[in-house]
This record gives sequence, structure tokens and C-alpha cells, in this order.
Amino acid sequence: MRYLKYTLGIIVLLFIVFLLIGLLKPEVSYDAEITVDKPLAESWAVTQDEEKLAAWLPGFQKIEHLSGTPGTVGAVANVHFVADGEQMVIRETITDIVPNESIAMTYENDFMNMHYRMAMTAVEGKTKISSRSTAWGNGMFAKSMMAFMGRGFKAQEETNLANLKKTIEENTKNYFPVEEEVIEASEAQQ
Repeated sequence: MRYLKYTLGIIVLLFIVFLLIGLLKPEVSYDAEITVDKPLAESWAVTQDEEKLAAWLPGFQKIEHLSGTPGTVGAVANVHFVADGEQMVIRETITDIVPNESIAMTYENDFMNMHYRMAMTAVEGKTKISSRSTAWGNGMFAKSMMAFMGRGFKAQEETNLANLKKTIEENTKNYFPVEEEVIEASEAQQ
């Protein structure tokens, strides 16, 4: 009987320590960065192309626009994913956008919330893409879980950016046909 008391005492103590970790470290922040061998305008266009999201976001299914104009500040959408065979819906709200420069969003679901910012800069004909994320759990248990999941979130973001790099560098879609028509017309006049 004494061993049972000690075992239960240790389990309760571990659970209390687990919950205290969530109080001490209620959020997780992480950064990631890649350089893409494509110009800034094309890199930006690929990241904003809903048809290409599944190529770089594992499990992405669809975006369901709820309010606002898609791709503008205040736009709200439900983003549908499949993770480990289960449907997951994340509410996305665009909080800031500067075309060809940066986009910031908040993500919300039952388990956690996140502030996410992606920035792009042109570097010698290439594009540097960096992201910054801050996530926190909803509820005591979720906050404690977040303290242990930080490395996993960072690794997932690095995988997403590696997939994005590949998607951008393999892109063949022409996002700027008007510019080509102007160049062709200019060349024809000469």
C-alpha cells in the first residue's frame, strides 16, 4: 500500500510540475529563414497563390473565406488541414500586409493561438524569406504542452519554408503576363 501512495504522490507531483511549466513559459517564439533563387515579385506571387499552398503546407486542404477581401487586412478565413488523419480547421485573420514585402496573420483554434509574420527582401536577384512565430496555448494544459512543443513547431516551420523554396524555384506559372506583353510590344516597335 505504501508503494501505491508513493507512486500516486510522484504522479501528482509530476503533473503539478507540468502545469507550473505552462505558467512559467506560456508561449513559444521561433524564427526561420531561407533564400530562394527567384526574384522577389515572383516569390511573393507564389506564396500568395492559393493553388500552390498544398505544395508547401503539408496537409493543406482548402481555404474558406469568411469575411473581408481575400489578401487584404482584416480578411478572415478558415484554413482546413488534415493532420494525422484528422480534420483540423484554423481561423486565419490577416493583420498586416505590404505586397512584395511582408504579411502578418493571427491563427486561432481550440488548442492554441499564434501570431505569424513572413517577410521578404530582395538580395542580388534572389529573395530572402524570413518568418517569426509566437504561439501560446488556450488553457492551462495547452500552455504546458506548448512549452514542450517549441522545437517541433520550429522544425515544422523550417520544413514548410524548405517546401516553399522548392515550390518557388520550380514555379513555371507566369504571374506577370502584362509586363511580358509590354516588353514584346516595345521590342516589336524597335
